[in-house]
Amino acid sequence: MKILVVDDEKLLVKGITFNLQNEGYEVEAAYDGATAVELARRGDFDLIILDWMMPEKSGSEACMEIRTFSDVPIIMLTAKSEDSDKIMGFACGADDYVTKPFNILELKARIRALLRRASGSRRQQKESSLLECRGFTLDMSQRVALREGRVVDLTAKEYELLEVLMKNPRHVFSREKLMDRVWGYTYAGDYRTVDVHIRRLREKLEPDPAQPKYILTKWGVGYYFQDEEQSAV
Repeated sequence: MKILVVDDEKLLVKGITFNLQNEGYEVEAAYDGATAVELARRGDFDLIILDWMMPEKSGSEACMEIRTFSDVPIIMLTAKSEDSDKIMGFACGADDYVTKPFNILELKARIRALLRRASGSRRQQKESSLLECRGFTLDMSQRVALREGRVVDLTAKEYELLEVLMKNPRHVFSREKLMDRVWGYTYAGDYRTVDVHIRRLREKLEPDPAQPKYILTKWGVGYYFQDEEQSAV
């Protein structure tokens, strides 16, 4: 597996690179967003670790640009921990978010989880099945979601979350279970990541996100996909 590490703190890049190489990963380094985009265009990375604040082109700008031509898993590194900053990171197309200073063991765990998910997705792309329900279609061979025949622009994690829910209609998933199924790990205290993605899915799929008809909440339990016309529980 090949990983691109991008941060303007060269000592941090050196430390991450050393630890990842000891795990058997091939690592390439960059120190600004513009170089990150240029290297990502080669398409030979399995994962990118991208700092939020960098010279020339910020990590958020680089992430959005990379998302125009690649769905490679991206972990954002940032010194900020506010929910609004996490939401912005996910909105830019990041798959995960690690706040500085961080434990290298946590970063490794998140890398392994994302790579497992990406590997599973590649295997799934070999399938040619469609999942259809209430005007929605998931083309699981292409990892594309359509609503009434029109493509819905979803990030990789939004798609995976929708797929889990649609494959199991009316099954209520807790935040913990969705975190494990979609992100591949359980990280106590970070379950709001699920809430952020559910909110963004509703904004993209629901006629009225404030009164959802498809992705519903079972209060105090979790979320589920309603495959029949029915009022929310």
